[in-house]
Amino acid sequence: MAYRQPSLTLRNLTLAWGTRTYVMAIVNVTPDSFSGDGLLQEQIQESAVERGLRFLREGADILDLGAESTRPGAAPVSAEMEVARLVPVIRSLRDATDAPISVDTYKAVVARAALDAGADLVNDVWGLRMDPGIAPLVAERGVPVIVMHNRSKPRDAAQEANLGGRYVGVHYDDLIGDVIRELCAQIELAHQAGITDGQIILDPGVGFGKTVEQNLALIRHLHELTALGYPILLGPSRKSFIGYTLDLPQDQRLEGTAATVALGIAQGADIVRVHDVQAMARVARMADAIVRGQ
Repeated sequence: MAYRQPSLTLRNLTLAWGTRTYVMAIVNVTPDSFSGDGLLQEQIQESAVERGLRFLREGADILDLGAESTRPGAAPVSAEMEVARLVPVIRSLRDATDAPISVDTYKAVVARAALDAGADLVNDVWGLRMDPGIAPLVAERGVPVIVMHNRSKPRDAAQEANLGGRYVGVHYDDLIGDVIRELCAQIELAHQAGITDGQIILDPGVGFGKTVEQNLALIRHLHELTALGYPILLGPSRKSFIGYTLDLPQDQRLEGTAATVALGIAQGADIVRVHDVQAMARVARMADAIVRGQ
């Protein structure tokens, strides 16, 4: 495929698209992550910093810090709480490493505080559609942004004690066509704000407003999104569509995650966002050796 921009430089890392898969490590700065790796309130800062540094040693290229759970049914967190959780961790990590840091937020005020503290890119699960201030902020700062497809609605979420939340009854006229069309509309929002093509990374939104079957189909047809010319981030790690497929709770989804990561890379993913960094870094290296000859 042809990328609109061949590379992206973040601090000490140049992401040369198409040459290998990059690993983004999930660092949850929250007590209620769906994945079971949340932190106690009094331990958040110290533990999150230690976890981030360990992930870098295990093969992470980018650290993605989030302070509000995105699991179906999760309680919202105020911007003030997000900032209070994130900023000390970002500052401590920035003192300890030059590795790129991403902030997982859709709120402009949180993104601004995180960038001021040393973050390098914004990961917006609502793809610039929730807070009208976030796209102008990204353009002003000249930082990259991950634009995710998301049709999540609380009324579509169903909970099961052992397997967690999932989305049911979500309708698409044409799953891949609809995702591409809606991502293109979000890209246009970015362009209107002054965000350049080289700043945009696309995320198809596996697990967000899609049923188990739709998530599986999205990964199966991920290569169709590469025609847009933007790098693709895939975030399947420990998600409930794996749990419902294998009938396994979140702490037993390593192999399922590995399968989605490997097949996602074969379908064109450029970045994989994961919890189990050491294992998935190895999966990515092996997949690259087969798919890219690297």
